Amino acid sequence: MNCLTEETSQTTCSGQITVLLADDHTLVRQCVRALLQTDRHFTVVGEASNGSEAVKLAQALRPDVILMDIGMPVLNGLDATRQIVAGDPTAKVLVLSAHSEEVYIRRLSNAGVAGYVEKQSCCRVLTKAIRKVAEGNTFFSPSVSKRLREEESKSCDRNGDFKANAPHLTPRESAVLQLVAEGLANKQIAAELGIDIKTVEKHRQCLMNKLNIHKTAGLTRYAIDAGIIESGLKLASA
Repeated sequence: MNCLTEETSQTTCSGQITVLLADDHTLVRQCVRALLQTDRHFTVVGEASNGSEAVKLAQALRPDVILMDIGMPVLNGLDATRQIVAGDPTAKVLVLSAHSEEVYIRRLSNAGVAGYVEKQSCCRVLTKAIRKVAEGNTFFSPSVSKRLREEESKSCDRNGDFKANAPHLTPRESAVLQLVAEGLANKQIAAELGIDIKTVEKHRQCLMNKLNIHKTAGLTRYAIDAGIIESGLKLASA
């Protein structure tokens, strides 16, 4: 595990808020850490550069707040959030993302995030959001709250998923789909997930059958539209 920071002890002063940073951009993590270090009430206890690391560190460190990006390699922020909340329903995940599309907001809200702040927000909004979430409240930046209200005012059959009738994917199938969309071969996926190549092939076939998509390029487009990976990531070839 290529974790940049992993402190095993959280012996912080009374009243301090411990924060885990999860973002695949080193500069973003460094800037957020520098911001939080200017306030004695915050302590950054760990950093993760992908969703898989975020899950492991969240379980090990039990921070007050997990600051989570959406588009990360290996495991995206959405699936990482699902795994963290499933393992610890009291975990508080605050999303910090450049994306504000309804599909991302709704899917993450359904996954159990406590808040959502856009990276375009000012520093004051971010620190306020962290405090609110640490206190057990929810916090969505004004523009995100507006989109949520607009979404709720639409037809009641909209639930924020990629499609209302989209098939359910297991956590393992979602992980395989992400890695396929990122361009990894079956052998590489097997190594990344710690499973044998025949199991990867089985999951891949199940994905194609469930989604009725039988080409890698189609799976990639689906992963982008479903918010599993960002459109800026390199597309897998057909």
